[in-house]
Amino acid sequence: MRPLKDAQLGAFTFFASALPHDVCGSNGLPLTPNSIKILGRFQILKTITHPRLCQYVDISRGKHERLIVVAEHFENSLSDFQKQGKTASPETVLQIAYEVLEGLEFMNKHGMVHRALSAHNVLMDCKGNVKLAKFGLYHMTDHGADVDFPIGYPSYLAPEVIAQGSFSPHDAAPLPSGPKTDVWSLGVLLFELCAGRRLLQNIHISERLKFILTLGCMDDIVTVLAEEHGCLDAIKELPENVLELLRKCLTFLPSKRPTPAELLGDPVFSGISFLYTPFQKPVSLFSSSLRCAHLELPEDISDLCKGDDEDYLSERAIDEVYHLWCLAGGDLEKELTNKEIIQSKPPICTLPNFVLEDGESFGQGRDRSFLLDDTTVTLSLCQLKNRLKDVAGEAYYPLLEDEQSSLPQSNSSNELSATVTLPLIIRERDTEYQLIRIILFDRLLKAYPYKKNLVWKEARVDVPPLVRGLAWAALLGIEGDIQAKYESIDKDTPIPTDRQIEVDIPRCHQYDELLSSPQGHIKFRRVLKAWVVSHPDLVYWQGLDSLCAPFLYLNFNNEALAYACMSAFIPKYLYNFFLKDNSHVIQEYLTVFSQMIAFHDPELSNHLNEIGFIPDLYAIPWFLTMFTHVFPLHKIFHLWDTLLLGNSSFPFCIGVAILQQLRDRLLANGFNECILLFSDLPEIDIERCVRESINLFCWTPKSATYRQHAQPPKPAGDNGFGKAATYYSSDYQDMAKTDLSTRYLR
Repeated sequence: MRPLKDAQLGAFTFFASALPHDVCGSNGLPLTPNSIKILGRFQILKTITHPRLCQYVDISRGKHERLIVVAEHFENSLSDFQKQGKTASPETVLQIAYEVLEGLEFMNKHGMVHRALSAHNVLMDCKGNVKLAKFGLYHMTDHGADVDFPIGYPSYLAPEVIAQGSFSPHDAAPLPSGPKTDVWSLGVLLFELCAGRRLLQNIHISERLKFILTLGCMDDIVTVLAEEHGCLDAIKELPENVLELLRKCLTFLPSKRPTPAELLGDPVFSGISFLYTPFQKPVSLFSSSLRCAHLELPEDISDLCKGDDEDYLSERAIDEVYHLWCLAGGDLEKELTNKEIIQSKPPICTLPNFVLEDGESFGQGRDRSFLLDDTTVTLSLCQLKNRLKDVAGEAYYPLLEDEQSSLPQSNSSNELSATVTLPLIIRERDTEYQLIRIILFDRLLKAYPYKKNLVWKEARVDVPPLVRGLAWAALLGIEGDIQAKYESIDKDTPIPTDRQIEVDIPRCHQYDELLSSPQGHIKFRRVLKAWVVSHPDLVYWQGLDSLCAPFLYLNFNNEALAYACMSAFIPKYLYNFFLKDNSHVIQEYLTVFSQMIAFHDPELSNHLNEIGFIPDLYAIPWFLTMFTHVFPLHKIFHLWDTLLLGNSSFPFCIGVAILQQLRDRLLANGFNECILLFSDLPEIDIERCVRESINLFCWTPKSATYRQHAQPPKPAGDNGFGKAATYYSSDYQDMAKTDLSTRYLR
């Protein structure tokens, strides 16, 4: 995402349509709530980055189908210009038109239309450039099908949209609007700028709609509108090129109305188009293109120096600032409640309206709070800035070659040194600590793969949740043009495995709102099918969906990276586990695990053997899914942060660490009790499990974990990955005779 700069964070809220509680889908499962559908569709909006569009940041789901959207925001808009009652100059009109069309064209390339274009949704930054807001509302609500309010404003809606009329969620939804509907809305906006007043402002809504529909009989809509609003003289004084632009935008028939892309190439903009540089999407981390090709030093090197009063936080990415805002105590619902956007009512006041036989009415009318209130509340960053006031400017630009300390330095470096020894869950909620770690990892990942070893080194301390997806990819050695490889895989042709995948997905981590959304199911299906098709020597086993879940969650908007990470993870830790006949591989794995239990805890091993509670009865789901089948995602993230730093024998240590947490209960129980215990696994302290796994790994001889069916070792020079893994494993072994837990945390 782009830097925050002079923008602010804004939040607005709306309700999704409620579904009946007694209705199930064709598969017999309850219907997916509309709010979860919207949440899934929203995710792609976070990847839509353009200078003319406000950046979407996050969406949260509350009670009663409430959704709160966070996006880039600016205080000024075209509605402020209209309130002044002044007419815009022809140059200003053309500039605004061109910039709005740039944003609309970029949206159209991503298969989206605005549909809610209006004066207060065309924001202006401090330099007077256009920023389109709420452009994703039509997309995330499935063209308005998932909400009870219409998308768009009557004064700006195109005639073909008005002609379709309104529809209820139970009706068949009308055809989705195309790019040309936004061109009409733009024409109305430009007309208002030229006339210095709002169109159809003092006319009842039904009269507005009737008037717009009657425009189809007119030859010159611009002249008719000018006469209707008493501004014909002002419109006639406009240059011919501006009048021609208005006529093209306000063409009644959609078939004759141009698209945004066609208008951008119109000769009317020949005088200003050369002032704008075509937007180029930044090169992603895993690509065949050079990421540094656009970098160049300024002519005056002093321009790089920052003053003491520089707002360093504004240079950080918008999603980083929002993440830190949440850590610093930011609460979206509280902010909206303080501005009276969210209003709580006693239950008695929310009873519906009902009528008795004699016609007497009780209750109340429809609660208008469930309709759209498009007010955007600005989120104050004062609390965050106050929390970070002691962070020195140097901390925002850490030196990667400093070998004196593995910790970044700041005015509060002593506090950071103390923080790093705290439990991981506390560190992940510490605002200042996370700022330092995010900045450090951001710089290391931008230098990947050149700084691969430093990524490994810092990942041993911890991995910031905000960058976990990319950090895992770096630890797995992902390189090259992963998107091209993913796109080359046939994910559409039916295969025999499709049926099993369809059955497994609705049962995989469906407590998570993102993975349970329809978009999550679609992505699950595509990534899993891509893996099956691209590995013809392997087969789909139940559990593969659980392995896919962490990677898909962290890379929800990058299926190619989720697939690449999964494809690198499986051969490293589950080599040949997905053969058609994998019995010999799993049996060897369980035998080695039994040896590990006997080596580290002979008493527990003897007891389990005496009662016949062998690993075959409980450990197969552990290792086949690398514990993703037994732990929720938030625990898997912490577990895999360490797992990815070890070799293929590290899962044995995790398994033994889990048994040691349950040791007292296992020793005190017989076979039946142990079966019941593992059928509903008790709460496991993951941080303790990680800490004890590292101790076990360091004290276990390599010969004790040798497996004939393990992945053959890679050459040390193979992409640097083998070298990094060897460096990490040997470093762990060197720690074996020291205070291991302290060394790991430090």
